[in-house]
Amino acid sequence: MFTGIISDVGEVIEMTPLGERNWLTIASAYPAKSINVGASIANAGVCLTVVGVEPHARGSAIAYDVGAETLAVATLGEWRTRGRVNLERALKVGDELGGHMVSGHADGIAEILARRDFDGMAHFALRAPKDLAKFIAVKGSVALDGTSLTVNAVDGDTFEVLLIPHTLNKVNIEVDQMARYAARLMEAR
Repeated sequence: MFTGIISDVGEVIEMTPLGERNWLTIASAYPAKSINVGASIANAGVCLTVVGVEPHARGSAIAYDVGAETLAVATLGEWRTRGRVNLERALKVGDELGGHMVSGHADGIAEILARRDFDGMAHFALRAPKDLAKFIAVKGSVALDGTSLTVNAVDGDTFEVLLIPHTLNKVNIEVDQMARYAARLMEAR
């Protein structure tokens, strides 16, 4: 589990296709000795299992195998060398819950429709995949590229959030777990 509070911004060192999976290596400021093989780290909101780690310039080079399902539902397949990636280490018992509970299981890709910059902030209008729109509610939470955000407005499959300026065209989206369960209970009636 994660909280959507980014603790580092890494850089893609390598993204190599290997059949139906990709080999991904990310440079991070996390000390190599503090990361175990088998650990979970959210990369742009997508929980990946560490399969290798070694010291690297400013901290570590962390390697992952990225499977076909993850490549299909998230933006990872489009990542290129030197691209920047939001990183968050897995939540530990006793850690502060500064954002909201985030599983790191990307539900899909949201499209950025509009961006308005003002006062050092950015207002985004996004389109959620149709099957996810029902889980997004005003004042609810959504994770975009791993960042926990509050939803400001909803209209059908579009929604709005406010965040620090960012230069993206689309982002990985994970809907709030509580909203998912509430919607499922309502459908069961």
